[in-house]
Amino acid sequence: TGIGITEEDQKRLFQPFTQLDSSLARQQSGTGLGLTLVQRMADLHGGSVVVESEPGKGSRFSVILPWVRSFEMVSDNQFEKQTAGEAADDFHNLHKDFIILLVDDNELNISTYSDYLQAKGYPVFNALNGIQAIALAMQYQPDLILMDIQMPGLSGIEVVNKLKAMDDDRLAGIPIVALTALAMAGDRERCLEAGIDDYLSKPVSFRSLMQTIEKYEQRKVSQQQVV
Repeated sequence: TGIGITEEDQKRLFQPFTQLDSSLARQQSGTGLGLTLVQRMADLHGGSVVVESEPGKGSRFSVILPWVRSFEMVSDNQFEKQTAGEAADDFHNLHKDFIILLVDDNELNISTYSDYLQAKGYPVFNALNGIQAIALAMQYQPDLILMDIQMPGLSGIEVVNKLKAMDDDRLAGIPIVALTALAMAGDRERCLEAGIDDYLSKPVSFRSLMQTIEKYEQRKVSQQQVV
């Protein structure tokens, strides 16, 4: 139940950073990213999002997803040799040697990305601020850091500067990917100049995120083969 959404406004609902009430005195909170993220996640899973609304009465959002068992993603040959439970365990441990540190002050973002990456088989450690990020990086020496830039206290760029300045090649050499809402002209260049290796602007599609992660994972494998 609630204020509802007019048919004309429904056409703009899923546009990123769009607020139906964009005035400075607006009463409804939000960033204009939630529905866009939901729609993109549904699309990536082969599903869809449907909205029904009546102004003055309320709205109903339906997320429609296909059902696929996780162990069906394991190859047929592997499945024939193992039980369904063993195949599922193997799938969830595919990337156990590639540790990811996820840094974001937004707990919803942390939960969304962390759950997805863990479901893909990656070990993930979460930090809600820059101080935690540095402490966890020193403790676990991750293979990749996914870094939000706009954070209270230490910004993402300040965290990067501190890690790069450390007298420890294992920390200074950790690849860092910015996951940020900064999308204005020059923001990407500013992040790269600070020592960040890659830049993804929010809302980040899971497909783009996985392609970026796999690039650095393959780089690690290649470096180990050379050694």
